[in-house]
Amino acid sequence: MSLQAPNLDDRRFQDIVDETKLLIPKYCPEWTNHNLSDPGVALIELFAWMSEMMLYRLNQVPERFYVKFLELMGVGPYPPAAARAELTFWLSTVLDHPVTVPARSQVGANGVSGPAVIFETTRDLVIAPPQLIAAETGQRAGTATLADAWDDLRFPGTALRCFTTEPKPAPGDALYLGFAESLAGTVLALRVTATSPAGIGIYPSRPPLAWELWSGEAWVSVPVYSDTTGGLNRDGEVVLLLPLAHQPLSLAGTRAYWLRVVMTQTAPGEPSYQASPEIRSIGAAARGGTVVAEHSVQYGPEALGHSNGLSGQSFVLAHPPVLARRPGEQVQVTYNNVAQTWQEVEDFADSGPEDRHYKLDSSTGTVELGPRVRYPDGSWRQHGQVPPPNAEIVMLRYRHGGGARANVGPGMLTSLRSTIAFIDHVSNLSPAAGGADPEPPSEAKKRAPFSIRTSQRAVTPHDYEHLALEASTEVARARCLGPATDGGPVRLLIVPKVRRSPQSQVIDDYALTDGLVERISAYLEPRRLLGISVAISTPYYQGVTVAAHIHAVPTANDDVLARVRADALELLYDWVNPLTGGPSGEGWAWDSDLNAGPIAQLLEDIDGVDRIDEVLLFECDLRTGRRYGAAREVVRLDERSLFLSAPQPAPAPAEEAPALRRTALPSHSVVVVK
Repeated sequence: MSLQAPNLDDRRFQDIVDETKLLIPKYCPEWTNHNLSDPGVALIELFAWMSEMMLYRLNQVPERFYVKFLELMGVGPYPPAAARAELTFWLSTVLDHPVTVPARSQVGANGVSGPAVIFETTRDLVIAPPQLIAAETGQRAGTATLADAWDDLRFPGTALRCFTTEPKPAPGDALYLGFAESLAGTVLALRVTATSPAGIGIYPSRPPLAWELWSGEAWVSVPVYSDTTGGLNRDGEVVLLLPLAHQPLSLAGTRAYWLRVVMTQTAPGEPSYQASPEIRSIGAAARGGTVVAEHSVQYGPEALGHSNGLSGQSFVLAHPPVLARRPGEQVQVTYNNVAQTWQEVEDFADSGPEDRHYKLDSSTGTVELGPRVRYPDGSWRQHGQVPPPNAEIVMLRYRHGGGARANVGPGMLTSLRSTIAFIDHVSNLSPAAGGADPEPPSEAKKRAPFSIRTSQRAVTPHDYEHLALEASTEVARARCLGPATDGGPVRLLIVPKVRRSPQSQVIDDYALTDGLVERISAYLEPRRLLGISVAISTPYYQGVTVAAHIHAVPTANDDVLARVRADALELLYDWVNPLTGGPSGEGWAWDSDLNAGPIAQLLEDIDGVDRIDEVLLFECDLRTGRRYGAAREVVRLDERSLFLSAPQPAPAPAEEAPALRRTALPSHSVVVVK
């Protein structure tokens, strides 16, 4: 994206001529002949032509000049950011020994035009056979009164009753399964042998069950990849995609890595268990494992050259841009067979002549060594050590990558470029996220005044908000609130970037990843005031649906009615959105209530609309899209909240009887009639 040439002076030839002629009576009143034939007027036109040429060239200041100006102020465009994805490696068969997927295993993206998009795993993934060692039953809210059920599973001829509330199971009943080792990231297959169907009353395709594991801080939801047990009622297999955090916990005197299945409240109109499922045995096996991968390729060691013994030397890496450095990614200087690692710094202001410091420009890949600077008293000072002549300079390791094109969708990272024993295939079950292109100078220009004003210190709420935006390109919006109580932490609300269209967004798209929270925390830590703690979280997203009754023009046919309805739905999703909503189109404003009046005016402007009969607002559940409460004309918003359109509820499975299927209506209801 090129920077638009600024009009530092937009005067043209005739403007300069006219302005100069107006000054003649003031500075030279005896000059009365202003006709074109006058020699003085001819000189005015000559200089006006020359001035116009100078102004034109001045207005064509190259983009790189702005980059240099920003660098002089200590503000530079952000380098690209690397996308990250969770890759699931599937085993070719169930094994009785561990399988290791080594770090830096490469996986390519299919269906992406241009240069190859390659992801590398960030650590070793060990897929080990799980060992089930304990089982408990009880209520989710009363873990202190759990009953040991391990004997019912391991001895032949016995059966385990999953949910123990009498006379029939109740929401909150849970079965706990304890494992000897952490199963973080494991694709876990639980082979269930059930008694004759006992857990009657439910829809087998949609059992009221939720799987959870202990992450060390809370019980977190576990996605179900497949379930052929019909809600633990028949022989089959439940395949679970375990999250990347699994910590031990002591329950009923047994310390283990726990996984539990909890009976949940059924949706209105749907049946629940009339009796508890009973299981004769449960076998556990690993089908694969999940690990975080990054859009990057690692290079090094790379020889940069030899020192000439002078100050201010620079070297360029072969594969810019360079991603944020990790331990071990640094410069090494070797002289007389003695190797020394040097330290990267942001600038040389605090570097002395013996400090082994260097700078690395992430965008250009330029490695700079310390300069020699003259001070006002005439003395010279060396900032950063100068390697001896002929010393070899090597970049031990660095990573190249980044860019928004690596934010590929689910199921696109399937090309395994590294041969790994016992691995059948690989896939990403969720989309890659976090990739960003280099920041254009135009955006850096907008950011520069705020960076200079904050002086990289978080003092006011405005400072916290701008520093949060600087911390990561994945931060779309930020709001800082004061402590909820005296002595409490400063509350920083973060809205992440979501690259899906407003009509397809769900509440989970706005969750903060652990990596994003860590980057913001690390960026704020050295900049916050002593004694001030910061709590980073998401806003509360208030679900809203709009019901509108629209009259189209009398001549509208069915195609026009369908188009008007589609345009109205698109407008509503865009308007009620944290990132695209509101009058500015840059996200719904904090503390701004939602009013039916402006929505009606916007709908009236749609081509083909004759009039708006009614617009009503409903609060709703963002998980299911179901409305609650009475219709309103105004929905209030508190200081920590933003509006979000509810998603479209998923349709019922096809095998259900038509009378039992749920109606799949979009969250916004638009009725268009003639």
